[in-house]
Amino acid sequence: MANKTIFYTLVLSGLSDFPSLQLPLFLVFLLVYLMTLTGNLLIVLLICTDSHLQTPMYFFLGTLACLDMGYSSVTIPRMLYDFHAQKRLISIQACITQIFFFVLFAMSEISLLAVMSYDRYVAICRPLHYTKIMHWKACVLLVLGVFTICMAHSLVHVLLLLKLTFCSLNPIQSFFCDLPQLLLVSCSDTSINVLLILILAIIPGGGIFVLTFCPYIIILKTLYEKHVKCMRSTPSPCSSPLDVVFIFM
Repeated sequence: MANKTIFYTLVLSGLSDFPSLQLPLFLVFLLVYLMTLTGNLLIVLLICTDSHLQTPMYFFLGTLACLDMGYSSVTIPRMLYDFHAQKRLISIQACITQIFFFVLFAMSEISLLAVMSYDRYVAICRPLHYTKIMHWKACVLLVLGVFTICMAHSLVHVLLLLKLTFCSLNPIQSFFCDLPQLLLVSCSDTSINVLLILILAIIPGGGIFVLTFCPYIIILKTLYEKHVKCMRSTPSPCSSPLDVVFIFM
């Protein structure tokens, strides 16, 4: 380490080095970003103003919209700035901060989808107990629990990144501070960081995947049984539960 120069700023490769593409790409991603913010803000505004939409399902949907705005705002504004920058430099502190919020919002979004699938499971498979199980206090606690766990998840990565040193002139091959790409430009031993990425991707990631899709399998089975019973009695109401599945899938 004595013969290596430690760097405190890093270089992002960006999306393109061709000057002719900088303005078109800037306009495209600016439009996408504005559409994302506008769409999600309209969802939140509609849920807050319409009393008919103030239910647990739409509460989770509004929270998801807020997370999506945060997720987009972590990366796109920086990318838009870099389209007009001569050198795409970013400090290590800013890079690690970006990773913290990127992982936080990404994991929170994925985890909230699992919570929403559980909400649909209770609503369809246990409708008589829905109001008792999914009351407002439980919904708020579920969201806070998801956010707290995901914050701890992101903080673990950040604490390990703070112990690394960076002495490579190679740019980060991305338009934002991507965690795996950041490890490639470190001159420290990153084996623990890589192991942690694998462990946290397999165990929590696999758990979230199961918790998200298993309730929908049970929902499909329940609706199929209700559909069969409906067909044997009165066919007309049978399409209603199936429509619900297609909407929430």
